[in-house]
Amino acid sequence: MPVRTLPRHVAIIMDGNNRWARKRLMPGVAGHKAGVDAVKAMIEVCAEEGVEVLTLFAFSSENWRRPEDEVGALMDLFLGALRREVRRLHENDIRLCIIGDRSRFSSELQRAMADAEQLTQDCKRLTLVVAANYGGQWDIAQATRKLAEQVATGQLKPEQVNEQRIESCLSTAPWPSPDLCIRTGGEHRISNFLLWQLAYAELYFSDLFWPDFKHDALRAALADFAQRQRRFGKTSEQIAAES
Repeated sequence: MPVRTLPRHVAIIMDGNNRWARKRLMPGVAGHKAGVDAVKAMIEVCAEEGVEVLTLFAFSSENWRRPEDEVGALMDLFLGALRREVRRLHENDIRLCIIGDRSRFSSELQRAMADAEQLTQDCKRLTLVVAANYGGQWDIAQATRKLAEQVATGQLKPEQVNEQRIESCLSTAPWPSPDLCIRTGGEHRISNFLLWQLAYAELYFSDLFWPDFKHDALRAALADFAQRQRRFGKTSEQIAAES
């Protein structure tokens, strides 16, 4: 695939774990466990293809409303995956970063997050961003709160607050905005995920449940992206003239 047609940043809403499990008469947590293999497949393909950043929507700020036993099982799964997989990420030169409000997680899970980030902080092949207790509205609110504090203390004038400054305070500030956002499970919405950052992203929806979305499915999404013309407000003729 030509470099110019490859997304620098791929973001994925991993949907359909529970429905995958119900279809097999299994408890919902079985779908989440099966989804771990799909995560590994995404990492492998992105690393092979040269994608710079892969962001996965692992747990939204609204997911706390789910049944208590399911939330508990998800937290255990998250903690186990962190402890089990982080060394493999490090060995494969993959950096792990976690975005979202960590305050609601257990101290044990928060420590595991920090340890995983520290171990992989110098890895450069691929940055894996996991959005946990994350919401796009929360992200914009916390960014504007930072700017409001700077205005209140005189570090910033109100007229200096613009799109660039807001973007610099978002949790994704270190990375380019997603070029491609994929949602599995057949739903056609972005569910409060990276609301600011997805302004110009290409959207790709798959009917596959997340545990079934593996290597070939991601490669098909990348191939679809390669065929699209990204105009960013310009006309097709302008884009053609610039190429």
